[in-house]
Amino acid sequence: MYPTLYHVFYDWFGVEWSWAKMLNSFGFFVALAFIAASYTLTLELKRKESLGLIKGGVRKVIVGGAPNMMDIFFSGLMGFVLGWKVIYLLVNSARLFNGVNSPQHIIFSKSGYPLLGLLVGGGYAYYRYFTEKKKQLPQPEEKMETFSAGEYTGTITFLAAIGGLAGAKLFHLFENPAELREFFTHPSLESFISGLTVYGGLIVGSIVVLTFARMKKIPLLVLSDAATPGMILAYGIGRMGCHTSGDGDWGIENLSPKPGWLSWLPDWAWSYDYPNNVNRVGEIMSSDQYPGYGTHLVPGVFPTPLYEIVAAVAIFIFLWSIRKRVKVAGVITALYLIFNGLERFFIEKIRVNNKFDFLGVQATQAEIIAVLFMIGGAVLLYFSLRKRKADSGTFHSKTTH
Repeated sequence: MYPTLYHVFYDWFGVEWSWAKMLNSFGFFVALAFIAASYTLTLELKRKESLGLIKGGVRKVIVGGAPNMMDIFFSGLMGFVLGWKVIYLLVNSARLFNGVNSPQHIIFSKSGYPLLGLLVGGGYAYYRYFTEKKKQLPQPEEKMETFSAGEYTGTITFLAAIGGLAGAKLFHLFENPAELREFFTHPSLESFISGLTVYGGLIVGSIVVLTFARMKKIPLLVLSDAATPGMILAYGIGRMGCHTSGDGDWGIENLSPKPGWLSWLPDWAWSYDYPNNVNRVGEIMSSDQYPGYGTHLVPGVFPTPLYEIVAAVAIFIFLWSIRKRVKVAGVITALYLIFNGLERFFIEKIRVNNKFDFLGVQATQAEIIAVLFMIGGAVLLYFSLRKRKADSGTFHSKTTH
């Protein structure tokens, strides 16, 4: 396991870059997941725009206007964070990230260079103000410009990230009531970003994005069809982060011998002990390869993130390969919901999670949501195809009448 990128560089290339300890490997894969989802969404929005299924928009642009003080404020804020925290972490990385304290604890602490932050932030804000002031005209010009549908990607990604993070935390607290009181009595940024539930992020993030789409009069099913292939790909990439870091998203104990028909499967893909996992759980290992992370699970568990990576990539390949041949809005979204629900429902059978009494049935939160996804996907598929059939029938009637 590689808790941080430092451990990747150290194991693969033999270099020791202390600053890389502040970069959690799970966070790295989450960033890659957003990039992948944004890229595929941009491609699909542009393609659907070329087919006339979705339109861009028109926006007002002021040329030569006065400096935007809000932009300057955020530029100064970014400069402050750079001087106060980032430079502090880089300069003191060898001392701070010694394997005793978690990177998140240090990153979100109050320690830093506040005076340097004020200097860098103030300097950058002044530079932005001076640069914008030079562009100001005696009589600012107002004009309208068009933009393509692909330019919605940035806003959609931002809204999905904010809504997704809030939803992932909210659903995690619902699933783990014991943490709810601790979260509100001792709030911290570190506690907010740790302990997240994927389905919660998916549901709330989708609601936020679809609300934005409705405000911009973007066809909801067209947008969801464009987004869902990238969403399942992002899910798989995120699970790479779970497996690489050993963040606790693993299966139940696996004491069963590997079946003969799976003899081709590596032993670690059947039962894995997650050595040096980022959660520091399990028994202490005999070798202290990574100071501060020397634990592993005994006995081994099902490496469920691996299985979900394979499933997510397979679903993405399928959806991506048929997207141009599917002419009915909503079908890609429906198939995504069905396959996503199927994959997660069966994974939950061998995955560690709390169970709830739901209508007299013991089930995990994810199992309940997975079933709802499959039902919702089946209903959407039925009505999408039924509408297509009805439209075809109407067209046929008009042409033969």
